[in-house]
Amino acid sequence: DDLQCMAVPDKYKRMNSFYRYYSGEKKAKWLTIFVGGNHEAINHLWELYYGGWVAENIYFLGFAGVVNLGGLRIAGLSGIYHDRDYKMGHFEFREQQLQRGLRSSYHVRQTEVFRLLQIKQPVDIFLSHDWPKRVQDHGNREQLLQKKPFFRKDMETGRLGNPALEDILHTLKPAHWFAAHLHVKFAAMVKHPSNGTHDRHTKFLALDKPIPGRDFMQILEFPATGDATLKYDAEWLSILCTFHDQLNLNRRPLPVPRVDVACEKSLACNLTKVHDILEKTGNEIPHNFVLTASAYDHGSRTRRDAVPASIRRNPQTVQLLSFLGLEYNLDLNQREPNFHNPEEIDLGEDEVAAAANNGQQGACNPEEIDLGSEEENV
Repeated sequence: DDLQCMAVPDKYKRMNSFYRYYSGEKKAKWLTIFVGGNHEAINHLWELYYGGWVAENIYFLGFAGVVNLGGLRIAGLSGIYHDRDYKMGHFEFREQQLQRGLRSSYHVRQTEVFRLLQIKQPVDIFLSHDWPKRVQDHGNREQLLQKKPFFRKDMETGRLGNPALEDILHTLKPAHWFAAHLHVKFAAMVKHPSNGTHDRHTKFLALDKPIPGRDFMQILEFPATGDATLKYDAEWLSILCTFHDQLNLNRRPLPVPRVDVACEKSLACNLTKVHDILEKTGNEIPHNFVLTASAYDHGSRTRRDAVPASIRRNPQTVQLLSFLGLEYNLDLNQREPNFHNPEEIDLGEDEVAAAANNGQQGACNPEEIDLGSEEENV
């Protein structure tokens, strides 16, 4: 099932080593925190929409999330940008919809971006898959173009990078930002306007893909002010509580909430509630990983080769929502009512993708996985 929930050509759908960690045969030596990109088994990540353990010692930050580790505040956003889907809901995860929307299921949505933009407390590290738009202007552009000359057109037209991440970058102003996606190592220093007391800047680093001979790893040291226990972030949990009802599982866009006095009051009330909960129970994220599907048996030849009709409820997600006093909201399996806009021309999936890009195709990255007729934005 997992292999059929990856947006890759069939030649890439083969089991490698992750199942050994999922089954418990192996355990990651170091605590690993990650965000999703655009080629994962999206059915498994949707189970952990709010974050959770995909295996022992490997933690998924969620479609958007914030955690604390050793006194560091780590935030992140999964997925890549496509303007066609940005304002839509996560319609792909309704019953029987994933096969039709497998590619778009990786696309960043306004809902998660809006939640991240409500963060007020400082962020030490931000994780994303694609790059913030225009971040290349804060580093060595010419060196980047020497490595990736096909980026030039997208740089000149403003299509390189994710505009939603650009908003997050200049709003949250994290001390460090780590990204991937474009298969090249690139560093930049983003200087933010001074707030009158001290200058703020973001150190941006993207790494290459993990194959021999490429710059895919860099070790950085951060001063720790706490233990190496992964902990909940109170402000983030209060944001989840405040906007819990805003999760949209329909194609039809919903407006983002107004951040007015009433909204600010609700955020403050929920922050107090979360502090009370964490004071009673502790703020450590429980090590509650459980298998939600049978582990792959390397010796078995049995494969379903089918996208599941519905996504399982992961006990970790159920436990988190219960912990916060929230209803489970990830499997609204009733079919969406047919909605037809009489003024909209039905272009079909591939034509819509082209129209969303004003008829222009992005630069061809020869190292990107070819998904066929629909090219992902770079």
